[in-house]
Amino acid sequence: MSGETDIPPIEGNTSGTVMPSSTVSRIITPSAPDHTSAPDQYAFEQNRRLGRGVNLGNALEAPNEGDWGVTLDASFFQLIASAGFDSVRIPVRWNTHASLDPPYTIDPDFFDRVDWAIAQAFKNDLNVIINIHHYEELMETPDLHYDRFLALWEQIAFHYRTYPESLYFELLNEPHGALKPLIWNDYAAEAIQIIRKSNPNRTIIAGSGNWNSIEALESLMLPEEERNLIVTVHYYAPFQFTHQGAEWVPGTEKFLGTRWEGNEREKKAIDSDFDVAFRWSQKYARPIFLGEFGAYSKADLESRQRWTEYVARSAERYGFSWAYWEFCAGFGLYNRQTQRWVEPLLQALIPEQK
Repeated sequence: MSGETDIPPIEGNTSGTVMPSSTVSRIITPSAPDHTSAPDQYAFEQNRRLGRGVNLGNALEAPNEGDWGVTLDASFFQLIASAGFDSVRIPVRWNTHASLDPPYTIDPDFFDRVDWAIAQAFKNDLNVIINIHHYEELMETPDLHYDRFLALWEQIAFHYRTYPESLYFELLNEPHGALKPLIWNDYAAEAIQIIRKSNPNRTIIAGSGNWNSIEALESLMLPEEERNLIVTVHYYAPFQFTHQGAEWVPGTEKFLGTRWEGNEREKKAIDSDFDVAFRWSQKYARPIFLGEFGAYSKADLESRQRWTEYVARSAERYGFSWAYWEFCAGFGLYNRQTQRWVEPLLQALIPEQK
C-alpha cells in the first residue's frame, strides 16, 4: 500500500523449470542495476526469471479456499502461461490450516493442495512464489505469534526443500499494524535463518513494512551477508483511483468516478515513486519485485488500462519484475463467467499478446 498506515489490506474478500533466456531477455532493460559479484548476480537473475506474473488471489489466502468465490483450477495455469506470463504468485493463508499449539502442525491435506497448485504451475513452465498471507494475528500481536510464524516457515521450507529453483519463498505479505518495520526486520532475519537450514540455495523474497510500501524501504534492514534475496514492494497509488468503491475499505464510495488520464503529472507521480525504489535497489544491491499492483473493477476500464500499462512498463524500465493483482476476482484479468480475458487489461500487461 502507498505508505498509509491506516489503510486496510487491499486484498480480502473482494478480491519448475527456469524460464528460457528468450523469455527473460524481454524484462532486462538498460536502466536495470548491473552488479558484478556472483551472489548479487544470482538474485538479480532469479528476479529477471520472475518476469511478468499474475497473483492467483482470493483462493488459498481465503479462510478456506472457495470462501471468496475463487477455487483454483488447472485451466487457470494453462491460460496464464499461454497468454505469455512467466510466473504466478500464490498467496497462502497457512495460519488457518495449522494447529494453535506447539509444534503448530500444518494440515497435511492443505499441504497437498498447495503441492497441487505448484505442480500445475511447473507443468506449464511457470515460476512460482508462495508466501504467508493474511496472518492477521501476527500483525495484531506479533510477540504472541513469533514462535508460530517461525514454525510455519520451518515446516514449509522442509516440505519443499527438494523443489527446483523456480519455486520462491516470500516471507510475509504486507507487514503492518503492531508488526512495525523495525520489529519486522528481526522476524524476517530469523525466518531467513530457519529457511536456510533446509534450503541453503532457495531464493527468498522479503518485503518492506507498512504494507510493503515503497516509502518503508529505508526502514528495511536485511542480513547483509544474505545475498540470495529479492525485495518486494506493492503499488496502489493513487489509492483514490485504484480502490474506488472497494467494499472492504470504508469511505471509498466517495471516490467513484475517479479517472486516471495518463497526463504528465500523473505519470510523474509514478516515476517519482519507482525512482525511490530503484535508488534503494542500487544502494543496497538488491533486486525489486513489484509483487502487487492493480485497479479495482469499479474504476472505468479505459483508465484501468492506461494505469496498468504505465505501471507495468515503468516497472520494466527500472528492471523490476512484477505480478499483477489479480487473476479472476475484483481486480481480475480474466472473467470466469464469460471465460474470456478482459482484453484491455491483458493487452496492457502483455502487449505482445495477439
